[in-house]
Amino acid sequence: MKKPACISERMFKYSLGGLLVAAAVALSVISVTLLPVIGFVLVIPVVALAVYVFRMHLNDQCEIDPT
Repeated sequence: MKKPACISERMFKYSLGGLLVAAAVALSVISVTLLPVIGFVLVIPVVALAVYVFRMHLNDQCEIDPT
């Protein structure tokens, strides 16, 4: 049975993605001020993970499907 709006799953997906974007922004600010080279190496995987989370789609039962 399909849920009509799947609001809770979408809210979780977008809040997790927003948290990862905020972490990437915070790491980039830290990398500019404290650790210029090492900091950007840490930012790249967090940005990639945020993009991955935003591109995940919800399947027919409104569960998060990793593909």
